Amino acid sequence: MLDIEKVPLEDLCDPARGITYGIVKVGNFIPDGVPVIRGGDIRDNRIVFDNDKRVSQEVSNQFARTILRGGELVMNLISESGHCAMVPESMCGFNVSRDVAVIALGESVNHSYVNWYLKSPAAIEWVTARLSGSVTQKINLGVLRQVPIPILPPTHQSAIVDLLDALDDRISINHRIASTADSLRSALLNDARKLAPGDFVAQPLSHVAEFINGRAFTKDATGHGRMVVRIAEMNSGPGPSTVYNDIAVDEKHLARPGDVLFSWSGSLVVMRWFRPEAIINQHIFKVVPRAGNPLWLAFGAVQSKLADYRAVAADKATTMGHIQRRHLDEEVVVPGPEAIARLGPQASTLWQRALIAEQESLTLAALRDSLLPELMSGRLRVRDAEKVVEKAV
Repeated sequence: MLDIEKVPLEDLCDPARGITYGIVKVGNFIPDGVPVIRGGDIRDNRIVFDNDKRVSQEVSNQFARTILRGGELVMNLISESGHCAMVPESMCGFNVSRDVAVIALGESVNHSYVNWYLKSPAAIEWVTARLSGSVTQKINLGVLRQVPIPILPPTHQSAIVDLLDALDDRISINHRIASTADSLRSALLNDARKLAPGDFVAQPLSHVAEFINGRAFTKDATGHGRMVVRIAEMNSGPGPSTVYNDIAVDEKHLARPGDVLFSWSGSLVVMRWFRPEAIINQHIFKVVPRAGNPLWLAFGAVQSKLADYRAVAADKATTMGHIQRRHLDEEVVVPGPEAIARLGPQASTLWQRALIAEQESLTLAALRDSLLPELMSGRLRVRDAEKVVEKAV
C-alpha cells in the first residue's frame, strides 16, 4: 500500500480565494439576475439549481469571492457531509447562498480528485464528527479547511478520477434514459388523447387505483432489515437519518421495484419505487391499480392531480399541508379499455425501460461508492478496480 501524505484542504486552495460561504441575505429574487446556487441544489455530485432564484448584480458583487469561475467545488454546509460537486464552466458568473461553501482549489491538485475524496467515507466520518449546532447540524468553515486530504501522485489522481467519472457518466446516462422514457410515455398518451378523445374516460381517481396508507413503522425500529420509506427517502433516497426495521410486515405495506408511491402530506410527490424491497411508512400511499389498469396508468392519473393536490395542501393552515381521502374521489381522465389495449405494449415497455435504467444506476452507484475508499487509501490499484467495473458493466 502507498505511503500517503495528508495535507489540510485549505493548503490546496488558491490563497486569494480560499474557502468561504456565499450571500448572507439574498433579499428578493429578480428575473434575469445572477443565478444563486443553494445548499439543496447540490445532490448526487451534481448542481441542479432553481432558475427562478436570481439576485441583482449589485448583491452578487458584494460577495465577489464566491462569484464562480468554473472548476471550484461547492458544498452544502447545512446537511449531512458529502454533498459537494464541481462547478462546470457553464455556471461561470453564478453565485452561491450562505449555506454553500465555495472551495477554490489551486493548481497543485486535481480538482475532481478532491471532489471525490470529500465524498469518501473517511472524509464524511471526519467532518461528521465535527459538526456544530444543537438544532440544525452545520459544517463549520474552520473544520472544512482542516479536512485532511491524501496526496497521491498526479498520475494516480488522474487514473482514479477517470474511473470514478466513467461510472458517474454512466449513471448520468441512465438518468437521461429514464427521463426520456417517461417523457415519451407521457407524449404517447397526450397525442393519443388528442387524436382519439373518445377512447379516454373520466372517472374518480379512487376507481383507477386503491390507495393503501402506510403505518408508523419507525416506532421501535431495530436499525436492521428493510428501509422504512418516509417522505425524506422518496425525495432524496436513503441518508444518515433513514430508519431500518426487520419486523414482519403485511404485503400491502411493502414497496417493491416498480410499485407506485404517493406522499399525501408535506412534499406531495408520486414516484416509481426502484430501490430494494422496503417498508412503507405513514403519510405515504401505495398506489395499487385496480383490475385492468397497468401501473403506468395509475402513476399518470396521480401525476395529473398533483398540481391540484399541492394547491389544496398549501391552503391548509398547518405546519405540514396535506390532502384528505375525499380528494381521491375527484375525477381524472384516463385511457379506456380500447386505448389501454392499443397503447399498453409501448407504454409498458417505456415504463419498464425507465425502471431498468434507475435500477442499473443504483447498482453502479453502489459499486462506485465501494471502490472510492479503496482507491483513495491506496488499498486497491486502479487497474484492479477497472477489472471489477468491467465485470459489473
